[in-house]
Amino acid sequence: MVALSSTFRRLRRRTAAGEGQPVPDDQVRPVPGDEVTPVDIAANDPLLAYLQSASGAVDVEALELDSPALEELKAAGVKLAVPLVSQGELIGVLNLGPRRSEQEYSSDDRKLLDNLAAQAAPALRVGQLVRQQEAEARTRQRFEQELEVARLIQQNFLPKELPDLPGWQVAACYQPAREVGGDFYDVIPLDDGQIGLVIGDVTDKGVPAALVMAATRSVLRAAAQRLVEPGAVLERVNEHLCPDMPEKMFVTCLYGVLDPTTGHFRFANAGHDLPYVKTALGSVELRARGMPLGLMSGMKYEERETLLAPGDSLLLHSDGIVEAHDPQGQMFGFPRLKELVARYPGGGELIDLVLADLHAHTGPDAEQEDDITMVVVQREQVMGELLVEFEVPSVQGNERLALERVAATVAPLGLAPARLRRLETAVAEATMNAMEHGNSYRADRPVTVRVYADPGRIRVEVADLGGTRSAPGQAEVPDLQAKLAGLQRPRGWGLFLIKNMVDEARETADGERHTVELVMHLEPEPHLEPELHLEPELKEEGDDDDT
Repeated sequence: MVALSSTFRRLRRRTAAGEGQPVPDDQVRPVPGDEVTPVDIAANDPLLAYLQSASGAVDVEALELDSPALEELKAAGVKLAVPLVSQGELIGVLNLGPRRSEQEYSSDDRKLLDNLAAQAAPALRVGQLVRQQEAEARTRQRFEQELEVARLIQQNFLPKELPDLPGWQVAACYQPAREVGGDFYDVIPLDDGQIGLVIGDVTDKGVPAALVMAATRSVLRAAAQRLVEPGAVLERVNEHLCPDMPEKMFVTCLYGVLDPTTGHFRFANAGHDLPYVKTALGSVELRARGMPLGLMSGMKYEERETLLAPGDSLLLHSDGIVEAHDPQGQMFGFPRLKELVARYPGGGELIDLVLADLHAHTGPDAEQEDDITMVVVQREQVMGELLVEFEVPSVQGNERLALERVAATVAPLGLAPARLRRLETAVAEATMNAMEHGNSYRADRPVTVRVYADPGRIRVEVADLGGTRSAPGQAEVPDLQAKLAGLQRPRGWGLFLIKNMVDEARETADGERHTVELVMHLEPEPHLEPELHLEPELKEEGDDDDT
């Protein structure tokens, strides 16, 4: 049995008596818009809380609240406000003006309105949810379409293939997040066989970031073909981007030029994450100062240069790696990436190693937060022929033995006489330093010398047992007048001579042995010929020098 309220029973009796006849459809009209009083109630308006808790129709004129919405209702002539509540949530209010009969709303009227509100509110809520879902579906569809457009732009502007460089391995990785960011990379063939390396990131996502990325890449490619210096290239790109860069957007970018023949890498950095080089000693950050692109015109970009030795690897990366979080909210971070590069043993894929460690950090089910981009350039390890290996006791004067043995070994290889004398000087200086600083002139601690014939070059290694001593780094340029004036140490010519006598000089240490590697090319290019024209005589026994 269905229990009817007295109000509905009265309506039923009136209908049965003919007092209430159905209204024909052609006589039903919507309420004119000018008769509807829409009122927006602010979230902090006290009227909202009052209507939320009201048990039925509310007499507007009788309310006394400090409410802007209530004053608006009274000014519009609203007499009765009926809350529409569904599952405890206020979803709307039915506002009624004075009755046409000018009579007051009776208790039966109020009960009828309350019953209608109780039945209408759930239906209205369903309608709201349907419209909300339809709007969300349209938004998702537009979002997915924008993502697809962004992906297509990204894919069309990334390199289709990487160059095949003899003696080098080049690899790249681009993994977009679901909401595509502004990462990009490029490998640009340049004159004289050189290669331009680019990695960048636009500070936005979706189509806007993809469009800025495309513009940046195009301008940079054009500038790289016209300008030689990396800093000048970034300056040109910055001047092009600044006038039209959207508000609150900019581009971080690193651009470098690699000479595959020599391993020299010149680079400039516009606010991008620092690249790492894996060397025999560990991992090294490559630092160069510069503001991001598109922020301010007139910017200058510092240039730096490094030498990628055989076996070295260069890693360019985006912030999607270091800013990835684990389930506890901890970032992957720069220190972890640098340590990971330092542990890289070579011979495999550095990209795979980084991705595996990154996924172990974030967890297998984590959604990728940002684009992940990497470019790795690895110089293959040169396995030259070992021509000779010998030891000399750490006794003053034995540098001559090392010099003569090396000269006799490399003489048949066709090294020009002047360049052979330079190599002899470098070997003698390196041997003296090894005997003094590495082995403390102890005869029982020999200096080991190895001579290799690599393709197109001669390589000499001079090793001592001072593996814990640090490499002195950049050689001090000696100034005779400064030394006489006491402004420079009276000693300290050795390292300067070594690095200026040969085409390449490197130092490594493994905790046990300290090694100086000297490289002399058989047919040097003009820019590799040392500018120093000193040919100092070897020191007689009793003379000293240090680095």
